[in-house]
Amino acid sequence: MTSIACVRSTRHDRRVHVRHLQLVDFRSYAAVDVALEPGVTTIMGLNGQGKTNLVEAIGYVATLGSHRVATDQPLVRFGANQAVIRAAVSRHGRETLVELELTPGRANRARLNKSPLPRTRDVLGTLRTVLFAPEDLALVKGDPAGRRAFLDDLLVARQPRWAGVRTDYDRILKQRNALLKSAAPVLRQGQRRRYAASPPPAPTPPPVPASSSSPHHAGTSGTSATPDPEADPTITNSAAVQPITLPPADDPLASALHTLDVWDHHLAEVGSQLLYARLRLLRDLGPFLHAAYQQVSAGVNEAKATYRASLRDDATAAIAAGEVPEIDALRLEILASFAAQRTAEIDRGLTLVGPHRDDVVLTLGPLPAKGYASHGESWSVALGLKLAAYQLLRRDLGEDPVLVLDDVFAELDVERRERLADLVADCEQVLVTAAVGADVPERLRASGVTYAVTLGEVTRAD
Repeated sequence: MTSIACVRSTRHDRRVHVRHLQLVDFRSYAAVDVALEPGVTTIMGLNGQGKTNLVEAIGYVATLGSHRVATDQPLVRFGANQAVIRAAVSRHGRETLVELELTPGRANRARLNKSPLPRTRDVLGTLRTVLFAPEDLALVKGDPAGRRAFLDDLLVARQPRWAGVRTDYDRILKQRNALLKSAAPVLRQGQRRRYAASPPPAPTPPPVPASSSSPHHAGTSGTSATPDPEADPTITNSAAVQPITLPPADDPLASALHTLDVWDHHLAEVGSQLLYARLRLLRDLGPFLHAAYQQVSAGVNEAKATYRASLRDDATAAIAAGEVPEIDALRLEILASFAAQRTAEIDRGLTLVGPHRDDVVLTLGPLPAKGYASHGESWSVALGLKLAAYQLLRRDLGEDPVLVLDDVFAELDVERRERLADLVADCEQVLVTAAVGADVPERLRASGVTYAVTLGEVTRAD
């Protein structure tokens, strides 16, 4: 079986691992220090003993978020004011100390090698992880939000500056939704007045053209003047993030429409960048997903991920067929879709167009995985997505992310366990959690070290 390590470079060239982890008042730990090594580390412990808390902290260093909860409050030990995570990350023989202070109700703080950082998100990129946990079954069976988050998290792992684009988009979206709600009575009155006078024709902006190159080379044409956000980080620092106030006007309707138009352009500006990046990412991820699913399941079906946009029908169909339009074409299409949805958005007080409404459709053969795949097939698709992300990052970065398998082996049948063990054996650092040793293939445990976790105490067990 082909190992996922066979993508790029030698093990010597991709030496990145967490060497040491220290927690203070994090989850169930008042204080704990754990020395870690390259290769496979198995962390054993019954449910509720604290084994997952260790890998959750490592994941937080890499992503500034937890795979289990949406806020930081549950991460702080009961009765404490803040939690502290310290991780020593070794990269090619050089060590970086990452320190994070989590204080609910206040801004978190970060340090690199004891030096304070102006923004917590500046630590992103110091450590990269790919984590697979039982919660990831929701990637196949759950709501679109989880699949959008998977893409966006992978974007940030690939290029950390996308964290700022996501923040800008969320802030602008919140402002536009607030306007749709607060100005709804005035806007509805204007809609009724306009339709009573003369029903308007349907909007006819130009259709979205495909990139000048084929879908496999979209955005790379030498003749295109469209900026590439994957090559130029400065394009994300646009006026779209500047605050806007309602302009004074004698006509409340004109004032509301003017402000809505301004927010339309701001959201389309940032949304087109995010959508373009997602489409390119999904295009790059596709071959890895196909290979990883086959390796995990040995199935006869092909696993595929298709982007379902929230734009007008023609543009949505073109994107689903694999086209990757240029950024400016996407911006114009988002504006056209706003115009087409204007009445519905005013009625509902919500933005109905944009990356926050999109989905990724996962299919096995001709059928959608959601609703049709068996339980084992669903696990294989979810695991295939995470292994595909790992491979993509390894190829792009030239180094291994830390691979975390949190209570995964207990969810797999024996055959899939053995295949997964084959696939991860050559990764630079693999952290495995399990309730009992029998869940983890013996040859995987024997190849590394084992820790036992009991009531918050971590001891070497091998």
